[in-house]
Amino acid sequence: MVTVTTVLKAVSLFVAEVISSITDWFQTKPVWADLKILEDTELKTTGGVHERHKAKTLWEKTGAVVMVEAAELSSLNSQLQDLEVPLIAVVKENLGKELDCFKKYFLGKVYVDQKKNFYGPQVRWMCLSMFLRIGVWRNIWRAYRRGFWGNLRGEGLVLGGVFVIGPGDQGILLEHREKEFGDKVNMLAVLRAARKIMSSSK
Repeated sequence: MVTVTTVLKAVSLFVAEVISSITDWFQTKPVWADLKILEDTELKTTGGVHERHKAKTLWEKTGAVVMVEAAELSSLNSQLQDLEVPLIAVVKENLGKELDCFKKYFLGKVYVDQKKNFYGPQVRWMCLSMFLRIGVWRNIWRAYRRGFWGNLRGEGLVLGGVFVIGPGDQGILLEHREKEFGDKVNMLAVLRAARKIMSSSK
């Protein structure tokens, strides 16, 4: 027997799907990254000493998993260590307390990409219509509970993503672009891509 609760759940899911489809029309479509641009990007270290590095130096020997505003990947850190693949975080700005909060959940190195090349080639912003989506509010609530509320300050509506980049000529093995705030990459896909990395040092 179909209950009122079941009907309401079905209607709610249908409405949520319709809203999601409509708001997708207003969202800028991602343009896939140019490896050469990423390699030549100048990244600034965070912490006491501010050094600058060409991004290529971070993965040219071992490959790397690069998180662009995606702290959730920290859960894979031990598995990536077993594969000898470093996990690196890239943020667009250093907001002090926000960055300190981010580092509580991330043990690897964090770099600042002031030119936002890792967010491009075309920087994508989460349009206001995306706040109609249930998933966005769910992700905001989860971020708030974990102390990431600062992500919505400054340029917090800029969408990030995840890259798995191999050494040498392997290039980009996986590229995930956020569709909305908190849109998670498939963790298994990240591990599968990381296992494809053939480190020149091994």
